[in-house]
Amino acid sequence: MTKIKGIYTPVITIMKDDGTIDMEHMEEHINHLCDAGINGLLFGGSLGEFYACSIKEKKALIDLAVKTVHHRSQILIGVGSTIWTDVIELATYAEKVGADIINIVPPFYFGPTEKSIIDYYGKIAQQVSIPIQIYNFPARVGSDITSDALVSLVKSHPNIIGIKDTVDTISHTRKLITAVKSVRPDFSVLSGFDEYYLDNRLAGGDGVLCGLTNVVPQLFVKYHAAYEANDFKATMTYGKLVSQLMQIYDVTDLFIVAIKAAVKIRGLDISTYTRAPGITITNEEYHNVQHILNEVLPNEI
Repeated sequence: MTKIKGIYTPVITIMKDDGTIDMEHMEEHINHLCDAGINGLLFGGSLGEFYACSIKEKKALIDLAVKTVHHRSQILIGVGSTIWTDVIELATYAEKVGADIINIVPPFYFGPTEKSIIDYYGKIAQQVSIPIQIYNFPARVGSDITSDALVSLVKSHPNIIGIKDTVDTISHTRKLITAVKSVRPDFSVLSGFDEYYLDNRLAGGDGVLCGLTNVVPQLFVKYHAAYEANDFKATMTYGKLVSQLMQIYDVTDLFIVAIKAAVKIRGLDISTYTRAPGITITNEEYHNVQHILNEVLPNEI
């Protein structure tokens, strides 16, 4: 049984200045994340700009991911779409070429009801055999995946193995953890906000799938290792650094741009181009990201 636990990265999709995907730098970034010890890499998530990429581009990224990761880390593929046939096509393709898990956000725009959520994921689970991670992001979808809905799905579909809960309150995630692990203890619950790693683990959860891992993967890997080793002092030290780095998310109009800038500042010479609704970063914003990194991070990270 596939288990989702630890530190997971929603990998940025690096673009060239002309808006095309920069496969060379993508490969370099993937290798960096794998070498750092990240437990799993999600391609085609929110930070990966799935909403702005074509099916053809997504398949090319899946191919690159499988080839480059080469069993060094779990590969998760975001297949969420408002078009049902696209979801199934990408899920089937991801499984065929060797991905480990698919990640699916509910269909957005209408804000699906609890009944339609159960029906939607249930139908997908019946059509594919690859393990499924549900992606709960109410701020973007328009409705929440409730504990009752999650428990119903987990009871009926063993290939639904985890959820990423991107809700800015740990109480919400804690209630999901309590409810779902009472019926399936090995079910994985990750938090989508970087600063909730420790809260998630204390509540019985399994870790994070969060954006700053693109920037400082080593920090998060050390954070996870310290918690697992019951090293309270180191856990607190790393947790405080993550909390301070959260300032980066507020620098630019769309947070993806700031994350790309931070990756660039940390040594990967990439363009920060982000597809609409991303806005070109200003010099002031770039320097603000640089200042945060310089002020917060110790030399060894």
